[in-house]
Amino acid sequence: MQKTAAKLILASTSPSRQALMKNAGLAFAAMRPEVDERAVEAPYLKIGATPAFLASLLAREKALAISRKAPDAFVIGGDQVMAFAGKPWSKPESREEAKAHLRRLSSRTHELISAVSIARNGDVLYAGSETATLHMRPLNDAFIDAYLADIPDAVLFSSGTYQLEGAGVRLFSKIEGDFFTILGLPMLMLLGALRELGAIDD
Repeated sequence: MQKTAAKLILASTSPSRQALMKNAGLAFAAMRPEVDERAVEAPYLKIGATPAFLASLLAREKALAISRKAPDAFVIGGDQVMAFAGKPWSKPESREEAKAHLRRLSSRTHELISAVSIARNGDVLYAGSETATLHMRPLNDAFIDAYLADIPDAVLFSSGTYQLEGAGVRLFSKIEGDFFTILGLPMLMLLGALRELGAIDD
């Protein structure tokens, strides 16, 4: 359990990231960073930035956005980018596009890169990322149609059109990487960094 008096702020209102922090016994506040993610990444996408770079960039910007408003707090920013064939993979914008995405991902491998940054008083004290590799099994159209009919819009319009903690696990034959990375916050890396910085006790 966290015993130190250091204030932790999660620069995110993501329910899954908040749940990971709570389940780890961390006392923290959650704040939404006012960061236009698409505007931040746009110039870098034009020059072919890697998914790992983009994830780290967005995690950094989120942490700094809150850190400037919250003196002395350790602010945690996180972001996740899906990579397919070495390039960032966008979210589908319609049910038809979601079906096309799953067809393309079928029998293929993709990565989820989850980055984390810790900032304090407007400076980044730590930055790192973890990658999970996911192998999707062969999917036929009948299965894809049934799957898409059963999932909520929040999942339908997510990057990979799945949540592994739900029916999305049925899409895969093999997964390499820890579950925290897949959920969007590399907790083992984060906890180690917080201990090194003195933000939480051993």
